[in-house]
Amino acid sequence: SPLGQQFFVRSPYCMYVTAPTTIAPDPTRKQYAENEEPAVAGIYAYLYAADLHEGLILIGAGTLLDGDPLNNFLKKDLCFNPNGVLNGARHIKFVGNYAYISCNKGIVVVDLTTPTSPKIVHEIGEGFLHHPTSMEVEFRYGFITDEHGLKVIDITNPAHPVPVSALPLGHMHNVYVARNYAYLAGGAKGLIIVNVTNPEKPVVDQIYNANGKISDLHDVKLGITYVSEFAYLADGHHGMHVVQLTSPEVPGNDGFSVRPQPKLIASFPIPHEGEALCIAEGVDRDRAVDESGNQLAVFGRVGAGPLNLQEQRRLYINPTQLSLFKVQDFHPQYFIDDKRVREKVLHNELEHYYGPSNAKR
Repeated sequence: SPLGQQFFVRSPYCMYVTAPTTIAPDPTRKQYAENEEPAVAGIYAYLYAADLHEGLILIGAGTLLDGDPLNNFLKKDLCFNPNGVLNGARHIKFVGNYAYISCNKGIVVVDLTTPTSPKIVHEIGEGFLHHPTSMEVEFRYGFITDEHGLKVIDITNPAHPVPVSALPLGHMHNVYVARNYAYLAGGAKGLIIVNVTNPEKPVVDQIYNANGKISDLHDVKLGITYVSEFAYLADGHHGMHVVQLTSPEVPGNDGFSVRPQPKLIASFPIPHEGEALCIAEGVDRDRAVDESGNQLAVFGRVGAGPLNLQEQRRLYINPTQLSLFKVQDFHPQYFIDDKRVREKVLHNELEHYYGPSNAKR
């Protein structure tokens, strides 16, 4: 309607549109001092587009959340592509205030702490990446698909990620990570499930193509309904598939990360010879703070809130050495038959390792 909205902007060749979170915090929301809550970070006032020629495009979207139906006119607030460094931009992944942009150069990290003044802070180029197509994040690691397979980077310092491992699989389109498993859209290869319990040593767990019915896989997203986990697949000219990964019948289904047992349960061919190329992600309500410590959700009690960035890092960064806290993995020595003796040996090992004389460890 020309009276109240214009939900499009023009660009030369847009490849991807995203938002830093799916729960849409309102940056225009008035802050009341008596609630003792922080303001919504500036990055959440925009939608972000990746364009092959214009690079990163910022589109002001805060007015979509303010309840006023008469001011929803979208426009390009900023195009960012200094010296063509973001040419070929085709995917964006947010890690707190940082946008990881897949482009011809590889992955370019853009600091958007002040969204209207973006800064390039890091690049991971052709020596490690080969035309990256997508990226997902889980805690301290980023998982990237490219023409050669799956690449993993350490994002403990999100401004300066470090390459850590590569798993050659051939050209991969997309990746979705859920707990100990990464799910890769492998085109003609089907759905490739990779065990990333140790992200620095990923291994293929299984390859599933439903006896050849999944052979043009472009995208995969996961969702949970009741106590079962499902993969939703965009399988090109085959259309959409629904694959059940877990159910109450799967051993260990009540555990933290049960090994998936994929089973094709439904398919939907796209009418008029259409192709399924992308699956939208559902609304994530799994956190109230992002990787930079920006609060995403309103808490119900005055002064309540999540851990900020400094409080988070105190849980896993040694402040004296600026390195990760790590622990030794101790196990009971089951060859000792006497349970009391076995527990005493384990207790002594722990006491020795974590005692005052070894506190610096």
